Amino acid sequence: MTRAVIKTLGVALVATLPMLASAQLTANVSLTTNYKFRGQDQDTSKVKAVKPALQGGFDYTFGESGFYVGNWNSSVDWLANNSLESNLYGGYKFKAGGLDLDVGALTYIYPGNANGNTTEAYIGTTFGPLSAKYSHTLSNDYMGFAGAKAGSGLKGRNTGYVNLAFAQEVAPSVTLKASVGFTRFASDIKDSGVPNYMDYSVGGAYDFGSGLSLGAAVVGANKKDFFGPVNSRV
Repeated sequence: MTRAVIKTLGVALVATLPMLASAQLTANVSLTTNYKFRGQDQDTSKVKAVKPALQGGFDYTFGESGFYVGNWNSSVDWLANNSLESNLYGGYKFKAGGLDLDVGALTYIYPGNANGNTTEAYIGTTFGPLSAKYSHTLSNDYMGFAGAKAGSGLKGRNTGYVNLAFAQEVAPSVTLKASVGFTRFASDIKDSGVPNYMDYSVGGAYDFGSGLSLGAAVVGANKKDFFGPVNSRV
């Protein structure tokens, strides 16, 4: 996660691979032209639209219990001496009325530079083509914005992020997707001059079957006057 306009498409090729006959363990791998997290580039080493990232991970579900754990990884370049983001997460999925609910926790780990390490709790819900998710920072800092590990005395805890999304199959194997998100920084981060901001994504995906899909989206965020090119649209 890091801190305007190039008008191109971010493209991702994704493969999902069942690892067991029961499908309790699955793996995924993808190649994307630009990894954006909440609308912001995760490669700040160059100012251009195409910044390829290799991504992949594993998910394990505990039978029909609703509990799951997983790991997801991506190449990144926004922290000194670090080139990897590794996510560890676990949660519980269940139904309540006509809603599908998901609660859990996720830790972002940057092995080469712990300043970015962040832990969040989340709750999400899906109803038909609509979904909503809220993530709340539990760790002392949020992606290093407060500089807690550097001894700033400030904290990023209680930073929140809400995302509203829409996904609908409009033709066989073709799904249109759109989302909008809002990051509300903790008071210590806001008081240091960092503004809250919104991000968006509009695109689609084609499912080739057998776990292989291709997606493309226009992704970006506002407040480019503060954050700079990392919030540009791609």
